[in-house]
Amino acid sequence: MTTAQKKDLVVSRVFDAPVGQLWQAWIDPELVMQWWGPTGFTCPVAKMDVREGGQSLLCMRAPKEFGGQDMYNTWTYTKISPHQRMEFVFHFCDENGQRMDPAALGLPPGMPREVRHVVTFEDLSNGRSRLTVTEQGYESDQIIELSKAGLEQCLDKMAAI
Repeated sequence: MTTAQKKDLVVSRVFDAPVGQLWQAWIDPELVMQWWGPTGFTCPVAKMDVREGGQSLLCMRAPKEFGGQDMYNTWTYTKISPHQRMEFVFHFCDENGQRMDPAALGLPPGMPREVRHVVTFEDLSNGRSRLTVTEQGYESDQIIELSKAGLEQCLDKMAAI
């Protein structure tokens, strides 16, 4: 019996913003709603409970040309070090936070049921910061590329705010 090798996605971005502003973008519901989701998608729900053991509920709404459906997910926090690091486990779910199989939501085969995330914040001085997002546990290069494209679009939207 063979087990597929797990792969990580790592994306770093330098922002013209201090760490405190980047941190707020990840914990303030009003800010999360402005950047969560790829280009053209909106985030009508961001119920944030950012603490170890807490769980946030987010909704990503597809544009009408992509069907307009809502996709919910939870972020369950395992480690919080304010302005330095947050770790959480991402799950697809329904609007009540009940976990769902990604395939049942019409997502591509190979999309994992859970994805561990590590988000780090680094002060580069002079009002600049580096944000690094690591997503752990992918088994498919296709899913990594899909996630990378979406994450980079989210970070583009974050930079704009």
